[in-house]
Amino acid sequence: MRTQVGIIGAGPAGLLLSHLLRLRGIESVVLERRSRAYVEQRVRAGVLEQATVDTLVDAGVGERLLREGLPHGGIELRYGGAGHRIDFEELVPGRSITVYGQQEVVKDLIAARLADGGDIRFEVDDVAVHSLSAEPYVTFGGERLDCDVIAGCDGFHGVCRPSIPAGVLTEFERDYPFAWLGVLARVKPSAEELVYARSERGFALHSMRSPEVSRFYLQVAAGEDLDAWPDERIWAELRARLETVPDFTLATGQIIEKGVTSMRSYVAEPMQYGRLYLAGDAAHIVPPTGAKGLNLAVADVRVLTEALAGFYADGSTELLDGYSRDCLKRVWRAQHFSWWMTTLLHTFDSDDAYGRRLQTSYLDYVTSSAAAATTLAENYVGMA
Repeated sequence: MRTQVGIIGAGPAGLLLSHLLRLRGIESVVLERRSRAYVEQRVRAGVLEQATVDTLVDAGVGERLLREGLPHGGIELRYGGAGHRIDFEELVPGRSITVYGQQEVVKDLIAARLADGGDIRFEVDDVAVHSLSAEPYVTFGGERLDCDVIAGCDGFHGVCRPSIPAGVLTEFERDYPFAWLGVLARVKPSAEELVYARSERGFALHSMRSPEVSRFYLQVAAGEDLDAWPDERIWAELRARLETVPDFTLATGQIIEKGVTSMRSYVAEPMQYGRLYLAGDAAHIVPPTGAKGLNLAVADVRVLTEALAGFYADGSTELLDGYSRDCLKRVWRAQHFSWWMTTLLHTFDSDDAYGRRLQTSYLDYVTSSAAAATTLAENYVGMA
């Protein structure tokens, strides 16, 4: 079996890449070790930058996003007994964010690819990539897929990045001394926009997925046991961290999903080796505080699509050769912003009274200075 681009992973990066390539007349096959039901139900990110929304709409897969997504013109930073709104529409005119779950993006992309006759193979076993520097091919389940290029869109624990020979990659990483307890609840959101709350008890985030479903996060200890958090304790802690401003009452309801997510930063350089190109979590991880993971994956795919289109148009490898360089500019900007948001809003056991006062001082600066607020806003909605 042969195709032009072999894509490993049917997450947003792999599916969007396959769709964008199809629009350029480039063939691909997508291989995914999980089932279709699993990838369509996997709850992940839910904040889309303006450029991500524009990409999906321009590609013809944004109809449901525009109909059901929740546009937000700002966020609230809540600390010290008060809420402070960062107004995106005023600070960065023409750019905002849209809340629309990653699993919904995946559903839209799968439906579009299958409607177009796209080749997506779920539940494939024993995927391996070979001959990356010459004539690449992929083996899986006793079959072989020959291709011109392999796109590694299979996440941090996938097979693509570890297939690069030792000594080629330089890895940068940082682990944070806490985790996020994420909760999905069948309850109407208690706020119209995302609320980032800092308190002495730790960080909390109020988000949403629809007018009837809310998403919450609590800062907890690294390696926290989920069994130690029954529903009653979760709601009590969310109230303690969010009900810190006048006239705000947290609505509660049925918790339908919960889990603990570790907090880490990671970058692998370069994002390519031979005919293998990494995209999304296969190449970089950011803590979710800055809402950058999915958006970085989409940005990678935009760059890779243009590079492959150039390659198939006239055989030029100029854009492919510069793929990693071009992506990493945005990756490191997002790394810094995600680290900055994380250190600004979380409590650290290592902090003394001096460190906590510095943190409050910077929050005061961000919420009182137009220049500082603009820096936050333009990074949050995505650099142009």
